[in-house]
Amino acid sequence: MARLEIQQSKTKLRLDRIPVDQALADKAAYEKHLEKLQERMLRLQQAVWHQKKRGILVLEGWDASGKGGAIRRLTEALDPRGVHVHSIAAPTADEQGRHYLFRFWNKLPPPGHIAIFDRSWYGRVLVERIEGFCDKAAWKRAYDEINEFEHTLMDDGVLFGKIFLHISKDEQLRRFVERLQNPTKNWKFGEEDLRNRERWPEYVEAIEDMFDRTSTEAAPWHVVGGNRKWHARVRVLEIALEVLSRGVDLEQPLHDPKFAAEAARRLGVDLVADKR
Repeated sequence: MARLEIQQSKTKLRLDRIPVDQALADKAAYEKHLEKLQERMLRLQQAVWHQKKRGILVLEGWDASGKGGAIRRLTEALDPRGVHVHSIAAPTADEQGRHYLFRFWNKLPPPGHIAIFDRSWYGRVLVERIEGFCDKAAWKRAYDEINEFEHTLMDDGVLFGKIFLHISKDEQLRRFVERLQNPTKNWKFGEEDLRNRERWPEYVEAIEDMFDRTSTEAAPWHVVGGNRKWHARVRVLEIALEVLSRGVDLEQPLHDPKFAAEAARRLGVDLVADKR
């Protein structure tokens, strides 16, 4: 495979231009659309497995933007043995003494598997930048390091895509209040969420810098408006199908035709006639 050139995307992504209130007609339309996308996702996973491809999907977004719900709908029809969801929190003491990409290299998927990152290496240029967990030289250097990292993966044949879930500040407030009032969602809300919200303008600046520096022609950012959860979930599935199916032959039979014919002979069945 030819080495991918790192070329910045020509599209400037600005959060205030992202429509956040796009909606589906109703719940029935959502469920019908979701079921079809999940069936396609399962078919894609089977093709990835049999063709020994490797897939990585990165999800970033505001606190309470719906990453968890989108990931649940993305994976609920899949075989759990072939998909791994990595929920990224603060690095451990051992990881803190190493290069920040170390813990992500250790989570790359083996052949036939898909890895989904709920937050990712972009923490270096977002929360670590805002909270001062690394110095300015480190987070500014990280843009090129991240681009090289992602392009190294794609050069090696990894199917790769990244999505940012964007919600309005008012919608985030509504969801925070819901989490405070709902005992089953209390665990999702803490001091860090409050602190991050108080620094909203700084995060807007950091996010847009991230888009400018790491949305490349080969690995562009896909920004999804997330105020309406049904729309956001199906949109995430649509993007996942698009980016993870590149280079995958979805029409290739799961078994070699010769093997299938031999297996049918030894089992004493007619594969054409037996439609069960």
